[in-house]
Amino acid sequence: MWLGPEEVLVANALWVTERANPFFVLQRRRGHGKGGGLTGLLVGTLDVVLDSSARVAPYRILHQTQDSQVYWTVACGSSRKEITKHWEWLENNLLQTLSIFDTEEDITTFVKGKIHGIIAEENKNLQPQGDEDPGKFKEAELKMRKQFGMPEGEKLVNYYSCSYWKGRVPRQGWLYLTVNHLCFYSFLLGKEVSLVVQWVDVTRLEKNATLLFPESIRVDTRDQELFFSMFLNISETFKLMEQLANLAMRQLLDSEGFLEDKALPRPPRPHSNISALKRDLDARAKNECYCATFRLPGDERLDGHTGCTLWTPFNKLHIPGQMFISSNYICFASKEEDACHLIIPLREVTIVEKADSSSVLPSPLSISTKSKMTFLFANLKDRDFLVQRISDFLQKMPSKPPGNSRAGRKASIVDSAPESSPAPQEVSEQPASPTSPLGGLQGSHAQEAPTASQGLLKLFQRNTPMEDLGAKGAKEKMKEESWHIHFFEYGRGMCMYRTARTRELVLKGIPESLRGELWLLFSGAWNEMVTHPGYYAELVEKSTGKYSLATEEIERDLHRSMPEHPAFQNELGIAALRRVLTAYAFRNPTIGYCQAMNIVTSVLLLYGSEEEAFWLLVALCERMLPDYYNTRVVGALVDQGIFEELTRDFLPQLSEKMQDLGVIPSISLSWFLTLFLSVMPFESAAVIVDCFFYEGIKVILQVALAILDANMEQLLGCSDEGEAMTVLGRYLDNVVNKQSVSPPIPHLHALLTSGDDPPEEVDIFDLLKVSYEKFSSLRAEDIEQMRFKQRLKVIQSLEDTAKRSVVRAIPGDIGFSIEELEDLYMVFKAKQLASQYWGSSRPAAVRRDPSLPYLEQYRIDTNQFQELFASLTPWACGSHTSVLAGRMFRLLDENKDSLINFKEFVTGISRMYHGDLTEKLKVLYKLHLPPALSPEEAESALEATHYFTENSSSEEALQQEEQEGAGNGIQEKRREEKGTSPPDYRHYLRMWAKEKEVQKETIKDLPKMNQEQFIELCKTLYNMFSEDPMEQDLYHAIATVASLLLRIGEVGRRFSAWSGRGESRDSAPEEGEPPAPHTPQDVAQELQPPAAGDPQAKAGGDTHLGKAPQESQVVGEGGGGEGRGSPPQPLSDDETKDDMSMSSYSVVSTGSLQCEDLADDTVLVGGEAHSPVATTHSGGAVDTDWCISFEQILASILTESVLVNFFEKRVDIGLKIKDQRKVERQFSTSSDHEQSAVLG
Repeated sequence: MWLGPEEVLVANALWVTERANPFFVLQRRRGHGKGGGLTGLLVGTLDVVLDSSARVAPYRILHQTQDSQVYWTVACGSSRKEITKHWEWLENNLLQTLSIFDTEEDITTFVKGKIHGIIAEENKNLQPQGDEDPGKFKEAELKMRKQFGMPEGEKLVNYYSCSYWKGRVPRQGWLYLTVNHLCFYSFLLGKEVSLVVQWVDVTRLEKNATLLFPESIRVDTRDQELFFSMFLNISETFKLMEQLANLAMRQLLDSEGFLEDKALPRPPRPHSNISALKRDLDARAKNECYCATFRLPGDERLDGHTGCTLWTPFNKLHIPGQMFISSNYICFASKEEDACHLIIPLREVTIVEKADSSSVLPSPLSISTKSKMTFLFANLKDRDFLVQRISDFLQKMPSKPPGNSRAGRKASIVDSAPESSPAPQEVSEQPASPTSPLGGLQGSHAQEAPTASQGLLKLFQRNTPMEDLGAKGAKEKMKEESWHIHFFEYGRGMCMYRTARTRELVLKGIPESLRGELWLLFSGAWNEMVTHPGYYAELVEKSTGKYSLATEEIERDLHRSMPEHPAFQNELGIAALRRVLTAYAFRNPTIGYCQAMNIVTSVLLLYGSEEEAFWLLVALCERMLPDYYNTRVVGALVDQGIFEELTRDFLPQLSEKMQDLGVIPSISLSWFLTLFLSVMPFESAAVIVDCFFYEGIKVILQVALAILDANMEQLLGCSDEGEAMTVLGRYLDNVVNKQSVSPPIPHLHALLTSGDDPPEEVDIFDLLKVSYEKFSSLRAEDIEQMRFKQRLKVIQSLEDTAKRSVVRAIPGDIGFSIEELEDLYMVFKAKQLASQYWGSSRPAAVRRDPSLPYLEQYRIDTNQFQELFASLTPWACGSHTSVLAGRMFRLLDENKDSLINFKEFVTGISRMYHGDLTEKLKVLYKLHLPPALSPEEAESALEATHYFTENSSSEEALQQEEQEGAGNGIQEKRREEKGTSPPDYRHYLRMWAKEKEVQKETIKDLPKMNQEQFIELCKTLYNMFSEDPMEQDLYHAIATVASLLLRIGEVGRRFSAWSGRGESRDSAPEEGEPPAPHTPQDVAQELQPPAAGDPQAKAGGDTHLGKAPQESQVVGEGGGGEGRGSPPQPLSDDETKDDMSMSSYSVVSTGSLQCEDLADDTVLVGGEAHSPVATTHSGGAVDTDWCISFEQILASILTESVLVNFFEKRVDIGLKIKDQRKVERQFSTSSDHEQSAVLG
């Protein structure tokens, strides 16, 4: 690359001059390339340790003048090719011009100006691509690519100086963190260390400090443990490594979630040494943290944040904190965790104004909302810019927000003082119920669904006045009064000040009349509901009547959802639950439906309308409990791992016992997935749900620890898992809510409490109090950190399970050992994953679905298969390998979806490695017949097949088809067209029977091979032998065999032509009847090209698939070449089947065959073997009667021992797998030719 000219005082220190002219010098760095001796070793070590190579490439060009001692750098290069290109440009464009100048100063000035001009022009061309990384970083990226063989698609995120501990010796070097790999390189006095680890292989990543390793980062994979230390900024490095590993886990879990988010904002002023990718990742991390902290929709984008103070009217203080601004919200978080949180949706904002500054209140900003609340921020550093950003976002807001009517109602609530307790209940429900939330449905539907506007609890609860409930009623009334006072002081709705006082009220229990409203606010579901009016109604309408696996599971579980509650003992509640769950499954097919969702949703429906319950479910599944309800319940397993870790930390004496009993996995999934709703009386669990919506998963973990702590003595005395489960079950059944005003609902788990001594009742509020007192040190940030650590473990464990399941699904007769299959699976999976991050437009990357069965999750397309085939095949064919690979792919791709799974892949590889000579030759033979031919070839072959049948065996086959299934084949077709009748299972039975027959295939079942296919087979063998030590012997042997087979085919052709003339009159009319009205002669004329050319002139089909169609091969009227000399009388069926029959596969177009001109390969064709070729030339079309059978090829090859030895020799696939792993990352951007060159 060209460099801005800089002075170099000592030009030859550490450099060797390779070329020179009067004005320029090309130099190479000592220690780079061959030789160098001790000086080279020292320079190499210095380059690595001091990072001089990140600034100085191994080649450079200096400008000099004869009398001056000063040199100027003008270009550098990471390779000789790159620097030579620059050198040639200077020689061709500048040398003559420079000789014209009079003074050396003029020459230097001109050169510097010219170089600056070139750089400016390059930068101008690069401008549209966005931020260009600074020069030093770019140089480091080039070095990384060259050092580790990474393609252009692999982006460097950042690099750090550190030490890698190899044994007890630290190796100082450079750690490169790319999007998909962790790479380390060190070169110390001739000792080189080079490491490459894929992020998807990392099983553990943690920062720790031990006596042996001072503050270090530990990276574990399945095979090794790596330690890195001596970082300048270990926290920054570890945070970045965490982010990259997290992205990789997301890729394994959900390929869609892995795709890079292009909408992330970039800072206007990039830092000098940070890549654009690093900035994007930092922005992503901040954005995720912002959305999680304020429970905002996942697509919200943080624009920026700044320090400020917020005036809080309830305690008359200016609270310091941070203001966050995004496209739809202004949020505030105090420095003290519980002091104050505030969320102001921009849709609510009416006025933003700059107030007058004063010494007490510098740079104040006032924001007013529709609910008549005014928020005063001060101490803003860049107030004018901030106001401009807010006004920009406000202008982008729709003039009439979609939730305007609701927002208006909500605003009216904020100021309305409560007069009586029933009133707020009605008002609070109003905002969540637009005039007709199910307006999109039919009128009857809306009438059938009272749940559209209110919670089920109101419909199924006795309207007992509070006064009649005694102490419970008074307590409930006090709670409502407390909340209304809170609303009066702190505001109501989204813009409420959330403080420690809010938490206290939540912990005391939310009154039932306000539960639905507050759940919506605290979870953030309110925001999504207001901004998506009519979305739920639309989903319900779309999903009604649609059937899927999810809807089947929903129907099965509907009556298991809180069956003890009266609301779900009738069709009204069941129908509402069905609609909500089906709508969500329709919205998010990745999750669809998971058991436990029904229990949680039924509780949400008790306290809110259908639409509210739906948006609460969205908040729960997609934000608050991430990955909990997918097919593998990964999120719940992750939090189970956290629970085990917390048990070790907080209850160490119980932890070991719980591990021995194996209780934690059994209890935690039911506790976490249903938020205790399935294991605790409903009234008590609802209080935990209150706290969960306010605090998040932290509450669930705290309560779980408190339950174990309360039962410690009994659990320590348990002898098995069942006993421990009974102890915990009896305890949970007796967690009561003595303040509940709802009539008690019998709890199904209460059956466990049968015993002599009824257990002591535990008040839920006491349990919560204990959980906060003993375990309140848990912080949300710590839980997220632990989640990352556990996610690595859980996902890698699931991947191992998938690997074992896939390997078990491979038939035992495949020939590979379990270890070899596992290694092949890892290579196969790595290739599929590589397509995602280096070529996401490929179909395999697009179609990968983690919810599919394990065997179908990873599938590769033809390009990826060619790359794997080239590196793993024992039949390396040089440049012909990619053609052979394409044919093998089409042979294996039985369902024609252009993707193959691991089982199909292993089947293909196994055929080449295992089995006897006959089996291997059979595979090779099939690779030169359809369906291994390309689709274009197959198309022309099929076209010909429609017009021809070869002989009486074809007639017999047609008659058989007519008898077996012609009649119901038409019926089936009609049924399919109508699409209403159930599928005919006889059709599937027939398909199954056919599959079974294929497995019993004998060599006699193989179709015969025509002349061009045979020549193509010879060519493949010729290429296959070109790299063998016995090359000459093999060439001689294959020449002998080919000559013999060509003569056999020629004899068969001559006899066929003679016998065909005698039979043509009898057979032609019969053959013409079933397939088509045309006669063979008509078709022959139809298929003839306008001008017949020399087929040899059109040779070389290997690399040119797109040539114009050549002469179509037409089967002679008398059938295929017989080759055994039978007399010209009608043949018996058996004879026909064995010798005369040519299946439809053997009718092909010569244009589609990838056949090169073998006339040059004199070793292959000799003597009489030229006669078929001569016939081809004179006739202007390929010989249609020439054919050869597999038995004839096999018999001929068996006569040559050197060929037999070649095919029977054993090849170790283990070595090839190791080589493939070393180079698999280099192929993503190289062409097929390059791939085969590297591997072949």
